[in-house]
Amino acid sequence: MNTFNENIEKYASLAVKVGVNIQKGQTLIINSPIECAEFTRIVAKCAYENGAKNVHVRWGDEDLALIKYLNAPDEAFDEFPKWEADGLEYLAKNGAAVISISASNPELLKDVDPKRIAAANKARSLALKNYREYIMNSTISWCVISIPTKAWAKKVFSDISEDEAIQKLWDNIFKIVRVDKDDPVNAWNEHLQTLNNRVEFLNNKNFKSLHLKSSVTDLTIELPKGHLWAGGGEDNANKTYFVANMPTEEVFTMPLKTGINGTVKNTKPFNYAGNLIDNFTLTFKDGKVVDFKAEVGHETLKKLLETDEGASYIGEVALVAYDSPISNSNIVFYNTLFDENASCHLAFGMAYPTCIENGTEMSSEQLQEAGANNSLIHEDFMIGSSDMNIVGETHNGEKIQIFKDGNWTI
Repeated sequence: MNTFNENIEKYASLAVKVGVNIQKGQTLIINSPIECAEFTRIVAKCAYENGAKNVHVRWGDEDLALIKYLNAPDEAFDEFPKWEADGLEYLAKNGAAVISISASNPELLKDVDPKRIAAANKARSLALKNYREYIMNSTISWCVISIPTKAWAKKVFSDISEDEAIQKLWDNIFKIVRVDKDDPVNAWNEHLQTLNNRVEFLNNKNFKSLHLKSSVTDLTIELPKGHLWAGGGEDNANKTYFVANMPTEEVFTMPLKTGINGTVKNTKPFNYAGNLIDNFTLTFKDGKVVDFKAEVGHETLKKLLETDEGASYIGEVALVAYDSPISNSNIVFYNTLFDENASCHLAFGMAYPTCIENGTEMSSEQLQEAGANNSLIHEDFMIGSSDMNIVGETHNGEKIQIFKDGNWTI
């Protein structure tokens, strides 16, 4: 059995070698909460040992962010540092890889005016639009991972002490990302092959539409001509294979922007920008959210949908088995990286250009003409359940059950 420190080293190595698959002479950007500094240093050391030329760390301080949200003037949230946006775009243009550590306090901004949060998110998205295209197009390698922080661990395990909560979250993360295995890299290769087999099946069937039905959801999703399913890992512009999410259990594609009709209810809390949105129902007509209700975070959801024209449309549909490692842990993580990989989910906002034939070579206008949604945001929310059934319909009218009672039939 591995020691804690051995698991830490394996996790860092997995993120560097498999996640972004660092190449000799490449620059690495690490986005990290300041609380995760010790682990970030281990990742940086591993990156240098595997050929990285430079490692640049962008520290995030939640306490400082909260101080600003509560005390700065309104106009402070309408701008984002140009020097920071220009620097990131420069690094991406020159082929840098990006590792982001997602470990936010799910309720950090619960007492902040949603208008301030919406303004700050919009300003940030506008400023980083060019940089984000390198990510969304998979031009560069990127990977999102998570490690415990005090506030996050206590939110997940509120009935035990802080130290116990942190250790319990570590133990679950190690298991879920397979670093508790003797050979995590081989374990990941086997898992990625399973996901790839499902991707191939779905792409070969070339479904015209999907019908998602459960006790709380009844939704028809049309798929655009030339759509592509993806999952597991993919190649960047230099044909370097990388894995964008660790963990990952999903296969996903883009819906036709105007092709979603029906109602859907979330099945896990949605952590958006330091606020929780929960017990919400959405009604879609011709792709757009035309009505919604939310028992928790109604105003935050309203502001999200008002971000821009595309925010009230869907950019991603992802399929995840209910009988999967994260789901079987019976833990609500209040962290999208984990919760989205425990449940079928949709994403408000921008579609991945990689999910349509030749999408990475299309202009924004061409993508929209092909049926892809465009937006400043891309935010996943969970809809999967043990009674979710999904039927795909092909262009010749054949209907094939893809999911039965929450799990794959293929």
